[in-house]
Amino acid sequence: MPEAPSTTLPGVVDRHVHLGLVDRDLLAGGPVTEVHDLGWDPRDVSAWAAAPPSGVRVRFAGPFHTAPGGYPSGRSWAPGDAVRHVASPDEAAEAVSDVVRAGGFAVKVALHAGMSLLPDGVLLALVGAAHAAGLPVLVHAEGPGQAERAIDAGADTLVHVPWTEALPAGVIARATHMTWISTLAIHDGPGGSAGLTRALDNARRFVAAGGRLVYGTDMGNGPTPVGVNEREIELLGLVLTGEALRRAVVGPPDAAPALTAPLPVPETAADLIDWLRSSTRL
Repeated sequence: MPEAPSTTLPGVVDRHVHLGLVDRDLLAGGPVTEVHDLGWDPRDVSAWAAAPPSGVRVRFAGPFHTAPGGYPSGRSWAPGDAVRHVASPDEAAEAVSDVVRAGGFAVKVALHAGMSLLPDGVLLALVGAAHAAGLPVLVHAEGPGQAERAIDAGADTLVHVPWTEALPAGVIARATHMTWISTLAIHDGPGGSAGLTRALDNARRFVAAGGRLVYGTDMGNGPTPVGVNEREIELLGLVLTGEALRRAVVGPPDAAPALTAPLPVPETAADLIDWLRSSTRL
């Protein structure tokens, strides 16, 4: 009987996690080989990055940068130093300098329409200071008009596919320089179906226009699994297939450590889930 084909892929990269809200040790030795923490006390997360779960690279953005009283101020899950209030362009420059000193790979910004919002001048100052420091700007945009504000301010990434509104075609066209992180599965539950439908529609139109969509789970937001989120891959598979899906979920071709499985190269979301279940670290 012929031996099953064996193939190799890079490990899974989860581009949106909150390590302070999960049991980090459960990541050790699994298919997820890199995580990006997008909002926590920079002292804590820099320590986790220096001593990560075995076989996992941790990159971090540090705190949420938001207006005084803005999201996620006052949330029970967010430590005080996970939130950096920015009230002026001068404070924006200082805040970005602190991210650089802490070793952050990006500047996280929160635009949440249900709470106080950064004025345009301060938002632009954060983007400008981050770019001058060589750091991308990653935005949590929630509520009417906030994704459009992030896009037009020159932000590099939306940390969630927009789900609170259907973006007009012109806004999508202006967003194609960006990366969007999927986090689709967080809407997949009671009361979330409308948000998921809007997110999938926005994602399909964004990809069709030439935008880059990548895998991220918002691990720690509710009962998300620690490790591979198979439902997230299933939902991504409604937008992407083949090489585009693989590029969205796993690291670059030269990433290490890599995974191997006794299966052919996966083409669909179901194939990729089966492949990851069968995989082992090289």
